[in-house]
Amino acid sequence: MTKRTSAKYKIDRRMGENIWGRPKSPVNKREYGPGQHGQRRKNKLSDFGTQLRAKQKLKGYYGDLTEKQFRKIYGEAERVKGDTGEMLIGLLERRLDAVVYRAKFVPTIFAARQFVNHGHVTVNGKRVNIASYRVKEGDIVEVRQKSKQMALVLEAVALTERDVPDYIEVDHSKMTAKFVRTPSLGDVPYAVQMEPNLVVEYYAKN
Repeated sequence: MTKRTSAKYKIDRRMGENIWGRPKSPVNKREYGPGQHGQRRKNKLSDFGTQLRAKQKLKGYYGDLTEKQFRKIYGEAERVKGDTGEMLIGLLERRLDAVVYRAKFVPTIFAARQFVNHGHVTVNGKRVNIASYRVKEGDIVEVRQKSKQMALVLEAVALTERDVPDYIEVDHSKMTAKFVRTPSLGDVPYAVQMEPNLVVEYYAKN
């Protein structure tokens, strides 16, 4: 098992939730946590514990971002006028790897990061290999010609476990995706409930 795959499953087990809604998640078989003490009865989480869990879940969902990366995105969301939690979700969904994942060009967010890093994607006709690149409304993301027949891509397009959200227009025959608008929390098809308001509370206190 690759490091990325094990990381993906580890996050699910740690959270006790199938956060990407994938059929192969170990949580589908065992809802208790990992390790020899995983089956112990869980104590009720404190407010801090609940907030920390919400942050770890959201951070993990986008490919287990580092704390430094996630904190930076939160700082940007905080500086924008409006609801900080909503702004945070909008900024996360504008990451190029998130758009590639949402467009179903790849099966997982981990694969999306690697796919972008390896230079398989263009934005408005220019190759971009930075997963954290921020897509703007109206940008066209396309899989490069030589990468369109990759098994990974063909497998992802055929997946029925998730749909492309309406803030991205996708043409799978051309392997292009247009980022139509920045979504709000209610627009994003999370498999489990995300609570960015608790993330805001966490950072407000820490």
